[in-house]
Amino acid sequence: MWASLKRLLQSYRCASGHEARAGLRQWYATPLGRTLAGCEQRLLDDSLYNLFGYHLLQVGAPQGVDLTAASRISHRMVLVDNAVALPVLDGSEACVGLPEALPVGADSIDLLLLPHVLAFADEPHQVLREADRVLIPEGHVAVLGFNPWSLWGISRLALGWRQRAPWCGRFLSPWRVKDWLSLLGFDTVLLHHICYRPPLQHPGLLQRLQFLERWGQRWWPILGGGYLLVAKKRVATLTPIRPRWRPRRALVATGLASPTVRKQEHDGKL
Repeated sequence: MWASLKRLLQSYRCASGHEARAGLRQWYATPLGRTLAGCEQRLLDDSLYNLFGYHLLQVGAPQGVDLTAASRISHRMVLVDNAVALPVLDGSEACVGLPEALPVGADSIDLLLLPHVLAFADEPHQVLREADRVLIPEGHVAVLGFNPWSLWGISRLALGWRQRAPWCGRFLSPWRVKDWLSLLGFDTVLLHHICYRPPLQHPGLLQRLQFLERWGQRWWPILGGGYLLVAKKRVATLTPIRPRWRPRRALVATGLASPTVRKQEHDGKL
C-alpha cells in the first residue's frame, strides 16, 4: 500500500524546478495563494525580527514580494533564477542564481530564507548542502514549506495529477526537513504551523472560515497547511583539557628502577 502511494506521489512531480517555481508564482496570485502569503508574511515578520546578523539572503520570491522587510539585518539580498521573477524590493539587493549553486562565498551569510524552495528544487538535498556551506557558524536557516499531514496534503492527493503548482511539489513534512538538517549539523530552534483553513479558492468562504486559524492553533496545531522551521548551524568546539603531569621514576645507570624508601629501611640502610 505504502509503495503504491509513494509511486503515485512521485508521478505527481512537477516537470522541472524552473517551471515549477514559475507556476508557484502564478498560484500565489489566486485568492488561496494570497491568503497563504498573508499568513506567511505575518509569521515571518514576527520571527525574522529576532534574528540578528550582517547579511541576509532570501532564495526565491514565489509570493512576488521581499519577505525580509521586517528584519533588522542591514544588508539583505533576494536571489531568483530569472530576472523576470524579481519582486519589488524594499531595501534589498537583487541577484540571479540557482538554489542548488548559490553565488555567494562560504561562511558569509548570517540568515538564509528558503520560501518553498525545497518543494520545487530539482535537488533539495543539494539546496541544504549549499545552505550549510554559505552560513556562518551559529547562522540560521528559515524554511517555509507545505505540510503533507494536513487538509492541504489531502488536496495534493486529489489534485496532483494536474501537474500544477503547488500540488505537484514535494510536500516535505517539517520532521523530515528537521532530520535532514540535523544530519548537516543544525539544531531546530523554531517550528510554527499556519493556515488551518481548507485550500479553497472562493474568497468569501476563506473569509468566513478565518475562525479556523484560532481553533487550529489551539486544538490541532501540527495540522496547518504550511509551516516555518528555523534551524541554527551548530559549531563543534574543542574543550581544552589540562594535562595530568606525572613525575617519571628516576632510573639508575643499569636501567632498573631505584630502590624505594621502604626497601632501604628493610635493608638497614636508614
